[in-house]
Amino acid sequence: MGSTEHVVFYQLEKAIKTYRQFAQRRIRAAGYSITIDQWLTMKTILENPGLKQQELAERVFKDEASITRIIEILVRERYLTRKIPNEDRRRTVLEVTVAGKEILEKVGEVILRNREDALSGVETVDLEALDGMLRKIIENCRLPIAAGKGGK
Repeated sequence: MGSTEHVVFYQLEKAIKTYRQFAQRRIRAAGYSITIDQWLTMKTILENPGLKQQELAERVFKDEASITRIIEILVRERYLTRKIPNEDRRRTVLEVTVAGKEILEKVGEVILRNREDALSGVETVDLEALDGMLRKIIENCRLPIAAGKGGK
């Protein structure tokens, strides 16, 4: 089986965690207290109005308990509001406030610089190849177990 250092999924996880730590440090250094997960949650809500909380959790790769905590913080910080539509009183609609849009834009600038710095020296052709490979891995992992190769 070999060392975990030579397993592609280990390297992927390591790259993701290293990038998230790098990005979060730079967001804090820029004077913002928002987390990457909070920023991503607000951005996803802004881009997908009326999204249900379960769908939101799936899009930002969080379980429902985590997304509930993130939403609570964002409402308390006045970056999000909750509205109850008249047509379905059981449902809550989340909306990004003006303050939320402002922080999204400001932190978004830091995030763009983070991405540029993290990808420095990586050729476009390599990024395109990596994107294709990652999409294929995702597709393979969504196959039913019986349809996968070596489904034992």
